[in-house]
Amino acid sequence: MSSRWSPEVAELIGKIPYERIEVPGSEALTRWEALRLSRQDVWPVVVGGDDDLGRMAEQLLELDDRPVEAILAAGAGLEHPKSLWDLRAREKADWADYLKAHPELGPEGEEYVAELGDWPAVPPDETAFTVANDILSGQPYPQAHILLLPTTRSWDVPAYLKWGGWNACPPAEIHVAAMRRWATNYGAEIVGISGDVMNIKVQRRPTDRDEAIALAREQYAYCSDIVDQGVGGIAALAAGLMTSDWWYFWWD
Repeated sequence: MSSRWSPEVAELIGKIPYERIEVPGSEALTRWEALRLSRQDVWPVVVGGDDDLGRMAEQLLELDDRPVEAILAAGAGLEHPKSLWDLRAREKADWADYLKAHPELGPEGEEYVAELGDWPAVPPDETAFTVANDILSGQPYPQAHILLLPTTRSWDVPAYLKWGGWNACPPAEIHVAAMRRWATNYGAEIVGISGDVMNIKVQRRPTDRDEAIALAREQYAYCSDIVDQGVGGIAALAAGLMTSDWWYFWWD
């Protein structure tokens, strides 16, 4: 294993149970597209650079000990976005109970909900494929990594990677349910997942403002940071969904 990683991280990476391909970051999307067409027995997913691969290995092998089959079964029984709203309601109730037990923390604030906002005269900058690039410099990684997962369904990817369940990021089965819905409705395909970012490409955009706003509200419930720390309003997000084939999700 390469000396680019510490011995501990290199050992984890060596235990990843999926075929891995290493390519220059500048070629990652082109290689993904070629694999998507040529390999009908797997789903390719770009998982970022060297540091991202180490974090992915930790998530996969140490943070969620459930079998992949159990995550897939849990996701199959969920309906997005209802399942996510139910999860948020439970989290809110748990937090309210915690605050009651710790009055020194003060009263609970109102839950923040993004405003619809005005429809922008100019749509937000188009989102793009990002996981093979350094977030600070914007330049492609010298090496990016593609994992070939033993499934032909894009929405299974979070289960095979056991991705999620930290901070505000939903657990893997919620991602499975959301991606299954969006694959059905919009032809959404997972292209890249790094430590905290997901890049999705769609085959169909929303066709009118009402549909786009409804989809934007689903996406805000799923990943509030894309509005709260991103475009600033539901309408702005909806406008972007009508002008781009790429969806970008990021969890703090």
